[in-house]
Amino acid sequence: MYSWIWRHLPGPTAVRALLALLLVAAVSALLLFVVFPEVEPYLPFTDVTVDR
Repeated sequence: MYSWIWRHLPGPTAVRALLALLLVAAVSALLLFVVFPEVEPYLPFTDVTVDR
């Protein structure tokens, strides 16, 4: 998968590296601000009470 992305990025190596970093940042931001908040109510991690 990574080699496919690398082959399809335009430009020389330095430009490809910069575009790859921007792509990683964009995907991370999409996950952090859109996907994770949407699925958070369905996750069981909100039940943090400890019974004695």
